[in-house]
Amino acid sequence: MSHDLKPNSGAFRMEARVYYADTDAAGIVYHANYLAFMERARAEWLRSVGFESVKLARTLGIGFLVRSVKLDYLAPALLDDLITITAEVTEFGRSRVHVSQYVMRGDTVLVHGQVNVVCVDIKAGKSVELPADIRHALEIPA
Repeated sequence: MSHDLKPNSGAFRMEARVYYADTDAAGIVYHANYLAFMERARAEWLRSVGFESVKLARTLGIGFLVRSVKLDYLAPALLDDLITITAEVTEFGRSRVHVSQYVMRGDTVLVHGQVNVVCVDIKAGKSVELPADIRHALEIPA
């Protein structure tokens, strides 16, 4: 994988500030906290296209579960940094969505993640087909 890749210009973007709670004793973002930043970005992305997680659960009985994650840590985020977290679909399946995510400080890529998410029936705990309107809303033009 080439680490000089950047998100497409059409990728969803969200800014966040790094707080004390995000860091270790040295003021460096703790590695697991990048997952939380990425989760927030995916949730805000879904919200930005009209699909709030709570409403999806209440009205359609569906939710999104992370099936797998691959992270490449390239540089640390530090206390008080303003970071940008991106999200863009790289592939759809019947019930799955592969999302490429970046955590950046300015133009510097700090972390690149590949997150595989599955649409599930909450009560049955089984994968279900991704609703067409959600699929359409998450498609990012190249």
